[in-house]
Amino acid sequence: MYNQYREGWLEVISGCMFAGKTEELIRRINVLSFAKKNIIVFKPKIDDRYSDTEIVSHAGMHVPCIVIEKAAEILDHVQDDTQVVAIDEVQFFDEEIVDVCEYLADHGLRVMAAGLDEDFRGEPFGVMPQLLTRAEFVTKLTAVCAKCGAPATRTQRIVDGEPASYDDQIVLVGAVDHYEPRCRHCHEIKYKPQKYHRF
Repeated sequence: MYNQYREGWLEVISGCMFAGKTEELIRRINVLSFAKKNIIVFKPKIDDRYSDTEIVSHAGMHVPCIVIEKAAEILDHVQDDTQVVAIDEVQFFDEEIVDVCEYLADHGLRVMAAGLDEDFRGEPFGVMPQLLTRAEFVTKLTAVCAKCGAPATRTQRIVDGEPASYDDQIVLVGAVDHYEPRCRHCHEIKYKPQKYHRF
């Protein structure tokens, strides 16, 4: 359908907040732009932290994008000459994003998706597990723990100076005002149910 060479695949960039996921996505977009690839970039409407018309990294890198609410809207914008589809903050999309990514990759497009693999509780975030298992290529980035300096793989939510509670809502869009990177051992959740009590 779209790409006559039918070389499509799915690649996922994952990690905690402040690990550089959007920056890496933008780097790949820029490289492909220099190679004259026809690229369309998307982000979910809920992500309005830095811009309404661009994806923007915490470091200030940015590229224009199309803002959408539902995953299926991506198909309305993809044309016969589209070669690459890039999606930022993919964890915020509905479950149909998995089928959309699979469909595009099956029809010859390179699909690049970046998103949080864990929510603030340290549990799999939305559609990310499905995307990670279906992707041909996975890049997992780490940040630096804000408390001890170890490699950070988790996102710490802070509410009024305290760790968030396990039962707090999953989606709360923010940056340094609500979140910081933490390692496994410094990550804290109030009232998290304990399954094992041996140690």
